Parts: sequence; C-alpha cells; structure tokens
Amino acid sequence: MDGIHTAIIMDGNGRWAAARSLPRQEGHRAGARALRAAIEAAPRCGISTLTLYAFSSDNWKRPRVEVDALMALMRQALIDESRRCVKHGIRLSAIGRRDRLPPALTTVLEQAERDTAAGPRLHVRLAIDYSSRDALVEAARPGAASREEIARRLGAPDVDLLIRTGGEQRLSDFLLWECAYAELYFSPVPWPDFSPAHLSQAVAEFHHRHRRFGGLTPAA
Repeated sequence: MDGIHTAIIMDGNGRWAAARSLPRQEGHRAGARALRAAIEAAPRCGISTLTLYAFSSDNWKRPRVEVDALMALMRQALIDESRRCVKHGIRLSAIGRRDRLPPALTTVLEQAERDTAAGPRLHVRLAIDYSSRDALVEAARPGAASREEIARRLGAPDVDLLIRTGGEQRLSDFLLWECAYAELYFSPVPWPDFSPAHLSQAVAEFHHRHRRFGGLTPAA
C-alpha cells in the first residue's frame, strides 16, 4: 500500500472527562468515538498504516476499575467495528503482549485479525499492553545481527508521522525504534475532540516538512 505510516498517542481522555465533571470512563468512551472517525478519515488523508497507542504496559498501574472498563470497552469496540472494517477494506492487527489480557478480549481480538486480514485499504495496528522497550528486547534476541533483522522482527515500516494529542510532548515508550526519523506533531487538543480535520491538518504539516534522514537539504 502506498501512503504514510502515522502513529497516534491518543492522550487526554481523562482530562477531557474531568473538565466536564464526568467519570474517566466517559472520556474513554468519547475517545472510542473519535477513534472511529480517525480510522474512517485516515485513507482520505493518504495514510496507509495507522498505529494507535491503546493501552501501554505501564497503564496496568491505573486503578483496577478503570483498567477493567478499558478492557471491556476495547472488546466491545472490536465486536462493533470488525464488520465495518471488513466492509471498508481495513485490516486490524495488534502489537504488544497478549498473555496478560483478559481471555475474552484476546478471543475477540484474534477473531478480528482473522476476519480483516485481507483488508487492502488501511492497516490499523492497535498497541495493547505495549512497551517499546520490551518489544526491542524481544526483537534483539539471539540471531538479530542487523538493523534490518530487528526491523523485520518488530513487524512494521518506520513511522513517518507521530501525533500526540492532549498537550503532552513525550513518546511514553511508544515505537522508539520505528520513530527514529519520524516527524513529531504535538496537539493541545484532547483525543475525544481530535477530529478528522485535525488529522488532515497534521498530515498537511507533515508534507510541508523537509525530511533529511541525517543528510543535507538539497540546494535550491
């Protein structure tokens, strides 16, 4: 597939909810609606691969009630969206650990991967129980003697554009290898309010940047 690989740290759900005196779970539900809109808009923005930070390995430190609600929300979202993804040619897959996920979520996730495997239009990668440091340790196990082999084991092309919403400006252990030469775009907009128009704006700015990959900008 032609197009750019965009990764998004979907941050700000909790603060969005707090600003409205709502439970944090309502922020996550609003974030799920924003996610659907972003996935639908991505191909129109020239995105062929979209990697989304859904749940980091450090998120297990959050209160159990919030973690349980997130797991249930992800499971229901996969059930609700898989058929839509098949219809629109969207492939779903996941990166990260699976041994700590609830079995009910793992079952639905693996079914969604099978059902959407042939999707040619957009590849959506969900980072669930994901740590880039852990992924690098695993990829660098014996036999990984080159950059190319580590990249192959990590399983995705380099990220072209990394977006983080919600006002924070850090990578938070997300795709550290793949983002070696990514263009970084930080938005103050919390994820539930991050619209397709915001996504289009981020991609437009990306296309106006000069990517040198350690070299020099060609002379005009």
